[in-house]
Amino acid sequence: MIEATLYTDAACPWAYSANPALRVLEWRYREQLSWRLVMIGLREEVSETYARAFDPARSALGLHTFRERYGMPFGLVPRERPAATGRGCRAVVAARLLAPGSEWRVVRALQLAQFTADLLLDDDERIRDALVAVPEIDADAIVARLDDPEVAKAYERDRAEARSAAGTAAEAQGKTSTSDGPVRFTAPSVVFEHDGRRLVAGGWQPLLAYDVLLANLDPTLERTPAPTSPEPLLDFFAHGLTTAEVAMLLADGPDPIPDLKGTERHLLDLAAGGGLARIPLGQDAIWQRVPVVATVS
Repeated sequence: MIEATLYTDAACPWAYSANPALRVLEWRYREQLSWRLVMIGLREEVSETYARAFDPARSALGLHTFRERYGMPFGLVPRERPAATGRGCRAVVAARLLAPGSEWRVVRALQLAQFTADLLLDDDERIRDALVAVPEIDADAIVARLDDPEVAKAYERDRAEARSAAGTAAEAQGKTSTSDGPVRFTAPSVVFEHDGRRLVAGGWQPLLAYDVLLANLDPTLERTPAPTSPEPLLDFFAHGLTTAEVAMLLADGPDPIPDLKGTERHLLDLAAGGGLARIPLGQDAIWQRVPVVATVS
């Protein structure tokens, strides 16, 4: 078993754009990886200087590059103001305390809302709105605990751990930050640990970087191959996948190159046949399997 720790934040476009590679690790290595989520907490408050310099249109336009380069859904929705991220990170921590394991669905929902809608991660009501439709998540209970002392303590432990990147490979690669003092991991850093060895993939990395670290940690890991069609993926990831995630998961070979356009055509064909649901999101969609309803004879 390899322990994989993901350091992330709901507001980082690099972390959001890395989702396809992370989905491949989940599919490929299954229960051989034990995942742990640590919230970085990029900004506890917005400085006056940053607030004065904030340009809503330019901020939205800056995400266009991420959309074109990585293919994840972006809505390019101009926000009326910049926002701190601490309360959004607390929501993830609160979910972890309320129902361990649910924090992964919460951080994904917040990231999707951050980059396709008008979510402000320091606005409790908008956090609630982003979570209310997430299956098996109690949005009201999460928001009610944002100021709970237990949540605050757990969140501060996350922040402290995320700010322990000094001297790591992430710092050597220039993939750390000192934006608030200590050397911290940038999102989405992943740390793999096995039999006393620790390997660090700092910040955004391509899929092959993660893969080579895991192969060196444990060459005996079993690898689930890429399927030949999207259906098994959407059975495995029951809460749905974006087109870019499906494309990366279907890519095969020693240097897998996702075919975004071809994957979208394939998904549209399946949706036209009634096997998939397409849920519009930004310029793209979330794809889900249509449940089979049993008939009574």
